[in-house]
Amino acid sequence: MSRALKVAVIAGEESGDLLAADLVQALKIQSGREVDVIGVGGRHLAELGMKSIFPANDIALMGLSAVVRDLPRLVSRIGLAARTISEQKPDCLVTVDSPEFNLRVAAKVRAANPSIPIVHYVCPSVWAWRPGRAAAMRPNVDRVLCILPFEASELERLGGPAGTYVGHRLAHDPDVLRAAAAQAAKHSISSVAPKTLLLLPGSRKGEVRALMDPFLETVEVLRSRGRKLNLLLPTVPNTEDLVSSHIEKWPQQPQILKGAEAKWNAFAQADAALIASGTVSLELALCGVPTVSTYKLDPFARMLRGLVTAWSACLPNLIADRTIVPECIEDLLRPKYMARYLEALLDETAFRQWQIDGFSEVGKRMRTSRPSGEIAADAVLSVIAEKK
Repeated sequence: MSRALKVAVIAGEESGDLLAADLVQALKIQSGREVDVIGVGGRHLAELGMKSIFPANDIALMGLSAVVRDLPRLVSRIGLAARTISEQKPDCLVTVDSPEFNLRVAAKVRAANPSIPIVHYVCPSVWAWRPGRAAAMRPNVDRVLCILPFEASELERLGGPAGTYVGHRLAHDPDVLRAAAAQAAKHSISSVAPKTLLLLPGSRKGEVRALMDPFLETVEVLRSRGRKLNLLLPTVPNTEDLVSSHIEKWPQQPQILKGAEAKWNAFAQADAALIASGTVSLELALCGVPTVSTYKLDPFARMLRGLVTAWSACLPNLIADRTIVPECIEDLLRPKYMARYLEALLDETAFRQWQIDGFSEVGKRMRTSRPSGEIAADAVLSVIAEKK
């Protein structure tokens, strides 16, 4: 019997934990071997047997301010992760997203044990800002797994490591497909019944703290204008208590939803969504849920915003290469403004249909012949073979 494939993974964010779990499962099938997974991860990797070196939340930080504030602890965690992985001598290290943390771990592992293949999953946004990061990755990363269609060519243009477009896990996700089918089956929205509004203030505590008050004010503007609303608020475990404490003061309290099944059921029935910019924008686009995206920058990021070259922060807009989802960021994070956008999406309007048509275009551009986890597993196995 072949020995188990030992794969080290570092995934701090909830979305990265999901990507890594899909990859590990595909590696087991495509290699025909058991997979021992070590490193840092959340609940999805824990279900596959990972005992995290330290809690994944320790590196799921929001923005530059949080990084600077926690710098001593982060430096310690980088060293601990790199030492542990180097000593374990895995067949491959896969770092997932969180480039400020993960690429430093990759550099230390490469220096300590150059024989370990290193793959970075989710291309850093070198096409949006700090393009020099692409070339800086090259000595320490053997392959980058890209989830947006244009990223592999951007890496090549900027002198970065080889990139492979694997697509996004959401494009083949059964829950997404079910929710999308439910949305497509809607023939019209009642002009009388309460509208179902999804509230998604982010998967990180900093996002929740920044956005819950603007979300409350937006809901109150809608209610003051005669809107009857059914408010649904899916949560993740690490923000659940914080969200609950915030909504205690809301005149109309949202229904807090726990777990994946409740979340996807909410996506299937929602009429519109108010969200924190992030992966959830792509989830909603692929499900066909009209959306308004928001974000509030932390103080350091605000000072550096002039260095950003990307024209949008919203994934559906970037993929379609045109504006589909309105973005209310910083000065535009105004409840009266956001409420009027939502009104146009909660009713049968040309604006609503135009956004839904745009989401169909996003789905076509994201489509791949196989699920992203399978394509990613092929790439990882090829890198392992190349390094032998």
